[in-house]
Amino acid sequence: MIKGEDKAMNIVSNIAIERSKGSKLPFVDFNNIQFGKQFSDHMFTADYKNGEWTNLKISPYEPITLSPACAAIHYGQSVFEGMKAYKNEEGEIFLFRPEENAKRINISAERMCMPTVPQELFMDALKQLIKIDADWVPAVKGCSLYIRPFIFASEELLGVRPADEYKFMIFTSPVGGYYNDEIHVKIETEFTRASEGGVGYAKAAGNYAASLYPAKLGEAQGFRQLIWTDAKEHKYIEESGTMNIMFHIGDTLLTPFTDLKTTLAGITRDSVLTLARDLGIKVETRKVSVEEVITAMRNGELKDAFGTGTAATLAQISSITYNDERFELPPLDTRTLSNEIGQIIQDIKRGKVEDTHNWIYKI
Repeated sequence: MIKGEDKAMNIVSNIAIERSKGSKLPFVDFNNIQFGKQFSDHMFTADYKNGEWTNLKISPYEPITLSPACAAIHYGQSVFEGMKAYKNEEGEIFLFRPEENAKRINISAERMCMPTVPQELFMDALKQLIKIDADWVPAVKGCSLYIRPFIFASEELLGVRPADEYKFMIFTSPVGGYYNDEIHVKIETEFTRASEGGVGYAKAAGNYAASLYPAKLGEAQGFRQLIWTDAKEHKYIEESGTMNIMFHIGDTLLTPFTDLKTTLAGITRDSVLTLARDLGIKVETRKVSVEEVITAMRNGELKDAFGTGTAATLAQISSITYNDERFELPPLDTRTLSNEIGQIIQDIKRGKVEDTHNWIYKI
């Protein structure tokens, strides 16, 4: 079953629509798209005031006006999601597990003491916006329409407390691949992305700000991403850059669990684990020590290592460096598991194979 038209919304949309007077589409080269630099014609906005979401509107994409005292600027109440729309050869548009994004943005919002967005509102806004900007979904192989829903505190406020007013917005951007070269990473042993009891499991803007400095230092050393480790001892692996991470060691696909709430519970992560089980692969989600990964590399038992996330889907890692010792991984084209699962996910997203898990939502 494909969700969407048949299962869509049980409400009549009350979103006001103001269409753009002139599309930017003629100026877009879909064969040469820079990730996150071009934006579609429209955006969705809603205001949270007096305990409810109001002023639901789709309007032309444009700058927004904020007070210098905007609470999000000063106190960091801001959360977001990332998802994509895909187009098949017949021109149909699909979303991949969007209800999970709707659930997760509310988990993030609750942790940041922000109002949640009803799933019906989230899905209706998403559907109406994508319908209006349907021509922005690239038909080019390897490309998609990136979707950015987000909530931030909009109240004029200088005082450390949860704001009373918020904005919920969605805009979109046609994108190509996130990683276009080999990914060399190092295991981080000094800086920390998140700690137990913190907000690591929330998709909060501040999490990404905190990661920029160590990532910049790593980039200067030639590393595309970092493998984050635990804050207490730096002995256990948590995630890689902005992605969950997986290791294919022996006959097992191994990934750090999310029970400690220091990492984001990735939707792509969950999908990969489900597909691996479908293929008969043994899966373990638990604490993963740096030592066991290093030992597996030294013994030639590490067959594959890759990140999972919305932007890249599966990002295969070419080398891992630990304490200045570099380990080269098997060539990308020889890796059976990540290549197979990566292809299955792409085929599901574009409606090329049967969606046995009911993940696809048709616009």
